[in-house]
Amino acid sequence: MSVADSTATQDDQEEPHPTQALDDTVHQRVRLGILTVAREADRVEFGFLKKQLAVTDGNLSRHLKVLEESGMINVEKGYAGRRPRTWVTLTREGAQALDAELRALRALVLRLEAPRPVPGTPDA
Repeated sequence: MSVADSTATQDDQEEPHPTQALDDTVHQRVRLGILTVAREADRVEFGFLKKQLAVTDGNLSRHLKVLEESGMINVEKGYAGRRPRTWVTLTREGAQALDAELRALRALVLRLEAPRPVPGTPDA
């Protein structure tokens, strides 16, 4: 399919391309990881996230701050015994944003897996 054919196909479509539904805040690899791990647990500890996502303390802290400022997670600081700990929980807004991201990704996968018309056939 040429670029011109691709443009014509896009103009004929009523629905926007699935990538338009991706949220840049959620879609970033580490932030998507934080949201998915937090969805799997009631509350997740900083050290566990750091290990699971293979990031540095500073990198994880920065991504947590972005998600917290966007209202997608709550960050709670406290102690486990004498050791300081940081726990993360997913908010309702975070769960909704993650659900929307997953729907957009599913739509993209379905689009790519859909059978393509064979050139030279009546459906092409």
